[in-house]
Amino acid sequence: MRRLTALDPADAPGKSRELLNDIIDRRGNVGEMVSTMAHSPAMLQGYLDLSSAMKRSKLPRSLSEKISLALQEWIGCGLCMDAHTQAARAAGLSDTDIALARQGTSTDAREAALIAVAVRVLAEPSSLTDQDIADIRGHGWNDRIIAEIPGLVALNLLTGSFNLLAGLEPAEQTV
Repeated sequence: MRRLTALDPADAPGKSRELLNDIIDRRGNVGEMVSTMAHSPAMLQGYLDLSSAMKRSKLPRSLSEKISLALQEWIGCGLCMDAHTQAARAAGLSDTDIALARQGTSTDAREAALIAVAVRVLAEPSSLTDQDIADIRGHGWNDRIIAEIPGLVALNLLTGSFNLLAGLEPAEQTV
């Protein structure tokens, strides 16, 4: 059930109005989540900045989507799960890849190790040890990739928790 309403740019606070109009000028429209975030210029700006920054991540797109699927399974945001499932398919992931990612793993041991650490960063960050970091380094992940994991976790937590708070849900599928 929707708890917050989406805003038209004309109804948004000043800075949010500017941000929404800029997005519309570049892309033609804004999504439901973004137009709902517009209630708070700080929230909208923070989301846009973090999202933009994480697009420069060195994580391969397919792996980023696998991690996002694993995280959203924990967070429980249906809207995000739908979006990341579509993005995963667009990145070439199979239904099996998607199902495994939602379970927090992969057929590739290197990827599975990184996905598992990302889930722990979300669910129990204080449990991470020096050995955990040594283990993912042992799978060939460098410090840049390791440092980007909390950013991806933060972005997924931000969007998922916002959508759940606002009551944004996936559109009903008609068969």
